Amino acid sequence: MGAALDGIKVLDLTRVLAGPWGTMTLGDLGAEIWKIEQPGAGDDTRGWMPPSVEGISTYYLGANRNKKSLAVDMGTAEGREIIVELARKADILVENFRPASLRKFKLTYNDLKAINPRLIVCSISGYGRGHAQEERPGYDFIIQAESGFMAITGERDGEPMRLGVAFIDLVTGMNAVQAVLAALYMRERTGEGQWLDIGLNDSALFLLANVASGYLNTGKEHGRYGNAHPSIAPYQIFACSDGRIAIAIGTDEQFRRFCRVIGLPALAEDPRYATNRKRTEHRDTLLPLLEQHFSGLKLAGTLAALHAAGVPAGDVRSVGQALTSDIAELRQSVVSVPAPTIGTFRSVRSPLRMSASPMKEPTPPPSVGEHTDAVLAEHLGLGPEQIARLRSSGAIG
Repeated sequence: MGAALDGIKVLDLTRVLAGPWGTMTLGDLGAEIWKIEQPGAGDDTRGWMPPSVEGISTYYLGANRNKKSLAVDMGTAEGREIIVELARKADILVENFRPASLRKFKLTYNDLKAINPRLIVCSISGYGRGHAQEERPGYDFIIQAESGFMAITGERDGEPMRLGVAFIDLVTGMNAVQAVLAALYMRERTGEGQWLDIGLNDSALFLLANVASGYLNTGKEHGRYGNAHPSIAPYQIFACSDGRIAIAIGTDEQFRRFCRVIGLPALAEDPRYATNRKRTEHRDTLLPLLEQHFSGLKLAGTLAALHAAGVPAGDVRSVGQALTSDIAELRQSVVSVPAPTIGTFRSVRSPLRMSASPMKEPTPPPSVGEHTDAVLAEHLGLGPEQIARLRSSGAIG
């Protein structure tokens, strides 16, 4: 059985995170990814360290498996021609350049459509295209601030906070993949490609989900609740005598079971706490009671009893503990493959699990220009002398 996107060719003109995250997913699904990098330096994230392993940025390693790297200088006429010829052969082109740069290189969607009418072009940007702010660079941190996410993240009386990873970049890459797959399906019906306009700010606002719905339909701001939930209680972290436990009570029946397991059955009968709405209205009295009670409980025994009763609960783990946990082992979440530069390349397995079209086995992230000669020979038919001339002219690295 082959991977779902076997035979699909992707010309990847992106760098940093949102675009590379999306093209990596397409590579996991079996597509051949041609990652275009500037000769010498390559993707910006190659220099983002620490941490690093054998001098290679782990940030870069985390978003660039299952790709082939071509070192091409698009600023040269011959380098641009290579891009054009690869676009002619590709099924998908993903880019995150500013519109002015695309016009300069003559790589706008209209330019590319004339070259290859079946080409699907996915443009990833901070604020979308076709308006007065289309040239603004998009940075996850800035958009976390602008989109309202920082305003709802952090302690009630603390500073607005960002999430610990660039999640807007990541979800934008995921949105790009969804759009690309839908466009591939549409191309099967029409025979033509199309342009996909994917913005970080759009992704962030959509990801506000119930918080956006709450404001749009009531006019009320959400605010910050720390680890608590504005609409559900108890839904937060509690400190046991020897560790921290996360509790997420979603139904009244779960609350009754929860109270019984921790030894406070009468709490579920108290009219102030009998329903979720009442619990949220009276959280100021409920939560101190629970915090005091949990301080005398042992983490492991309490967690086991809650799991046995079907109450949503978990221990608060470090990243290392999460990656070596029992569920990570059961799901074989971490994959390892030999890598010539670092010995062994380890990464988190794709979360996409498909019965009839398994994910592609991972290949290590490439070095800058590692596959330039092979791709130009196989897909553009260039011989060794032509490739050598392009390298001597500076068009390729």
